[in-house]
Amino acid sequence: MNKYDIEEIYSEPIQAFTIWMKQSGYTEATRKEYMREVYDYLLSLDELPVQQAGKLHVVGFLVSKQESAGDKTRNRTLSAIRSFYASLIDFELTTRNPALEVKKSKTEKNKIPVYLEEQDLQKALSYVEGRYRNRNLAIFLLMGYCGLRVGEVHRLNLSHFKKEKGTLEVLGKGRKWNEIPLPALVGEYLEKVQEERIQPYSSKEEAFFVSQKGRRLSIRQIQKITTQVFNGYKQDHPHMTDLKLSCHKLRHSFATMLLNNNVDIRVAKELLGHASIETTMIYTHINDEQKRSAMTTIEVPRI
Repeated sequence: MNKYDIEEIYSEPIQAFTIWMKQSGYTEATRKEYMREVYDYLLSLDELPVQQAGKLHVVGFLVSKQESAGDKTRNRTLSAIRSFYASLIDFELTTRNPALEVKKSKTEKNKIPVYLEEQDLQKALSYVEGRYRNRNLAIFLLMGYCGLRVGEVHRLNLSHFKKEKGTLEVLGKGRKWNEIPLPALVGEYLEKVQEERIQPYSSKEEAFFVSQKGRRLSIRQIQKITTQVFNGYKQDHPHMTDLKLSCHKLRHSFATMLLNNNVDIRVAKELLGHASIETTMIYTHINDEQKRSAMTTIEVPRI
């Protein structure tokens, strides 16, 4: 059975999922990734109606992929299937979500996020260079010092920056709006970006960050800008070479910074735009310096 067979057999569920993801504000990259996972899942059902599939079918599919996939991939696949069934429930095509009965991998769930210490984050800023330095620096600051996701940076419009109030309106996951107070310096760089903003190709383009071709800066372009900064930083800091840094690691750094500065976890949750405080809890890890400091309080007797 090929892709076209699947589209014919499961045309209504696929259509429902496609519409639901767009309506829910999923990024294009996530939609493609989730749809690919769901196509593989539907193939494994061997023409069984999705309404009749249960926990056994979901687990069986995950196990079939387990040999070639790690915990992170398994959890992503499970999230895709959960979302798929959520869309079917929303459009009244089924009444239950068997994927909710399957637990996520604890190994990945409990893994400490990769992040930059505050001093390393500060040093990395000096590696933002080039013709569009102010624009790129503003992007870096929004992720590292305001906790924005790469998709949220991509979706920013001119009207979202409230200069007088010193805030930024952010369209997050699930099309939920969040108003974030901006550090003064970040606000200053956003003003510079507005002043230097390239004239968009389309007069109706409201994008805050515009590419040199006059179009909204894509997620891929934002990721490329961040990667270039990190590559330059790693060249001069060999101890960071093996650290996998990305846009999302800047968000991890911001979250860790908040909690290390004793910000109430409920406030951190709101700033990060998390749906659940459990998600914010993964950032309450203890760093090496805190461990060393704790151990200096221990007095070992001389024998």
